[in-house]
Amino acid sequence: MRNGKARSGLLLEGEELVAGVWHSYPMALGTAVAAVFMRMTRSSLLEVMREHYVRTARAKGVSERTVVWVHAMRNSLIPLITVVGVQVGYLLGGAIVTEEVFTLPGVGRLILWAVFQRDYPLVQGTILFVSALFMLVNLAVDLVYAVIDPRIRYG
Repeated sequence: MRNGKARSGLLLEGEELVAGVWHSYPMALGTAVAAVFMRMTRSSLLEVMREHYVRTARAKGVSERTVVWVHAMRNSLIPLITVVGVQVGYLLGGAIVTEEVFTLPGVGRLILWAVFQRDYPLVQGTILFVSALFMLVNLAVDLVYAVIDPRIRYG
């Protein structure tokens, strides 16, 4: 019993339903993106581990953990960050479908509702918002490039 009401076992009601669905929302959106990111991480790291500076660090007696995390991982981050920037676009597009499937409120459902209602100013505004968000993510990716790789300078 909860609040004087008997619960019906597996059925969720109201806020409990929304809270239960929110836990599966990141899983539905992020699973495919995580798989792409893990494959890219592995291939990029394997490529960097064959470089001369990694062999030199090992020859100097640096621990394997330091070789991987300090020398190799930092140099393999550039392609990974590029993948993250591109995958955000897929996540924004996938949010529309996922919000509709799980009946969650969000920008994706707002876009679909506006299209069905033929509310063109709202469609334009939400598309503009999603596009600006994607552009800001790409700007952040470019700025992170300069932080990670000192050879990259803007200006």
